[in-house]
Amino acid sequence: MSKIIDGLLYSESHEWVRVDGNIAIIGVSDFAQAEMGDITYVDVPAEGDSVVKGEDFGALESVKASSELYSPVSGEVVAVNTELDDKPELINEDPYGAWIIKVEMSDKADLESLMNATAYAETVE
Repeated sequence: MSKIIDGLLYSESHEWVRVDGNIAIIGVSDFAQAEMGDITYVDVPAEGDSVVKGEDFGALESVKASSELYSPVSGEVVAVNTELDDKPELINEDPYGAWIIKVEMSDKADLESLMNATAYAETVE
């Protein structure tokens, strides 16, 4: 069974969001990393790039597959987890600790369409 953290928000495409003021910290869920297997590469945007809710902002590559990452919010990328450049396996080891990007949200209303932990758990069971 996948680990799901209370207090985070989740998208249907298995990204999680931790909200810190107007910053959305984004990563992928335990379910998503388990489905992919050993992650070998993380493709991410650059700081200063814009992301649009529902559109892809990068990809995860594993020995089994490549999977697009979809932004759960719109805004500007203010930080990228560069540690993943050399250690993409951190997502497998700690999917909720290994965030991918931080986005300054242009509209916090984007969060309203995301699921809480209980609703997300129902979608992945």
